[in-house]
Amino acid sequence: MLSVISYPVFLISAVLALVLSSSLFPVGWFEFRPEWLGLVVFYWTFRAPAQFGILLAWCLGLLLDVLEATPLGVNALAMGVIAFLVLTVHQRLRMYPLPQQCMMVFLLLGINQMLVHFIKQTLGADESGFSYLWPALTSALVWPILCPLLDNLNRKLG
Repeated sequence: MLSVISYPVFLISAVLALVLSSSLFPVGWFEFRPEWLGLVVFYWTFRAPAQFGILLAWCLGLLLDVLEATPLGVNALAMGVIAFLVLTVHQRLRMYPLPQQCMMVFLLLGINQMLVHFIKQTLGADESGFSYLWPALTSALVWPILCPLLDNLNRKLG
């Protein structure tokens, strides 16, 4: 756990994640885009569970709902679930080496994607198949870069 939390780094990472989550990607690459906000919620809940928890994750998810024009509460619920699941395993997660952390990122963000997909299906979306899990996989591949990057920024600016 980090001893000093840099709130400006948190704010910048959250805003950047929201921008990257709502930015336009080429049509063929859109389904492979990492779940940026989920990664940021995962990171900050993992590194500072006392300061960043379910309520803050829910608020960030609500902002993502507004930015993506999805029904209010879909991403808010999913981000709250991510924060809850990370809070339940963060003690064990700190002891895991980076490859196991990547697997946990894939698992938890996969649960997030399944929950969002289920809610959208319930509301009438006509997507089928398992292509909704690609963001969880790409997020797990981005985790070994994002985690040390945010750690270094937090140490230098915190």
